[in-house]
Amino acid sequence: MTDRTTGPIKTRREGAILEVTLDRPKANAIDLATSRIMGEVFADFRDDPDLRVAIITGAGEKFFCPGWDLKAAADGDAVDGDYGIGGFGGLQELRGLNKPVIAAVNGICCGGGLELALSADIILAADHASFALPEIRSGTVADAASIKLPKRIPYHIAMELLLTGRWFDTSEALNWGLINHIHPSDALMDQAWEMARMLASGPPLVYAAIKEVVRDAEDSKFQDAMNRITKRQLASVDRLYSSEDQLEGAKAFAEKRDPVWKGR
Repeated sequence: MTDRTTGPIKTRREGAILEVTLDRPKANAIDLATSRIMGEVFADFRDDPDLRVAIITGAGEKFFCPGWDLKAAADGDAVDGDYGIGGFGGLQELRGLNKPVIAAVNGICCGGGLELALSADIILAADHASFALPEIRSGTVADAASIKLPKRIPYHIAMELLLTGRWFDTSEALNWGLINHIHPSDALMDQAWEMARMLASGPPLVYAAIKEVVRDAEDSKFQDAMNRITKRQLASVDRLYSSEDQLEGAKAFAEKRDPVWKGR
């Protein structure tokens, strides 16, 4: 994957880490064409064996993403149009993404932008960031958020936010477990990269197994999910238990040294 330096999506690669920046002045809103590009970028990230962690953020300091580009919609972008391989924003419906994704929320994060952040595994936010699901006020439904938010924070809080569309700040988001950490604005990306480097140094096959197990267990009874794991019916679990990395982890522990993960 080569870096994208022009267009609405910029990418920067450092070793096993991919930084993806949504850059559509003035507000980083997403139209159909941008969503399709994001899907291509994240599918390439998923399929590149040398990439282990991605960071998604927005350009500037005011907006992470306000979601759907209403100006594009007024010009003919259909709300049920072709969002691309990963659905809206390239992440929401991307199948088989078994690598960690960090959202670095650098400003206003609302509507589909909040749904994009919810598609990440870990959410970091600048201290000035703010959040909302204002779709209710325009007579529409925040569809992906209605599915994801009650699984991420307490049900009654999720319902209040969905039903009222009110804004809330990073302190409240942290209190309810919506985000992982708050950072000063000028330190946000440094902290995101620090976390990404830590994850990139970890065992990629274990990350893949964790993400697949979580997805598989989402709508399963506990014992049914456990049976699929112990019987190695999940591809990433089977690959992990048959891997060099599994043996390397045990050897490194016994030899009291840091493991060297090869992803195989």
